[in-house]
Amino acid sequence: MTTPTRKDTKAPAEASTLSDIDAFLQKVKDLGPATTAAGNRGRLIFALDATMSRQPTWDTACALQADMFREAAATGGLDIQLVYFRGLSECRASGWVAGSDKLAALMQRIDCRGGHTQIGKVFSHARKEQAQKPVQALVFVGDAMEEGIDDLAHKAGELGLLGVPVFMFQEGADPVAETAYREIARLSRGAYGRFDTGSAAQLAELLRAVAAYAAGGMKALAALSARNAGGARALLAQMKA
Repeated sequence: MTTPTRKDTKAPAEASTLSDIDAFLQKVKDLGPATTAAGNRGRLIFALDATMSRQPTWDTACALQADMFREAAATGGLDIQLVYFRGLSECRASGWVAGSDKLAALMQRIDCRGGHTQIGKVFSHARKEQAQKPVQALVFVGDAMEEGIDDLAHKAGELGLLGVPVFMFQEGADPVAETAYREIARLSRGAYGRFDTGSAAQLAELLRAVAAYAAGGMKALAALSARNAGGARALLAQMKA
């Protein structure tokens, strides 16, 4: 079992590599559109690490995620649930919301608090939601991993079998977190990406592309691409190949 990593690791953050982005786009290509022939709305869980180590870049993260919410709302076919953890044992989930304003307002009220990661609780919650009604994807944004990797890998594999890909986005460059995040993405048939302040704009484009595609399929993605969104253009090009 991997030894938990400390959050005070001082390794310098690195931007997402081209191979990471390519892998992410390829995985999203395999994610079917959330809206079905019966007109059911897609559902996406957006989970956040809100522990103290993320405080310095929390405002930037909120802006990125709010942008994704707005894109999903504009498409009109996606419900998003916000999940976050912080403190000693706090892990909370919002209701399912279609409007971006409500989720953006909720995020602005969240303050970071010291504590360890609770990724396992997020995965358990996602499985319960999937049992009630299909969830098309789980997106997680964090910077550390302080839990047993074997337990997380098991839960990630279960989500993969249930058809819930996990897209793991790492802020910074902690090596233990990277190993865990990559394995979680692999086992769930999702994807991994790394970002820092230098690649925040690129991450934002990819999140918007995922939201558009999960909500409205190729038509929504093409519309986003037509608005000169680089992440959507790259995704659309691969899907047409």
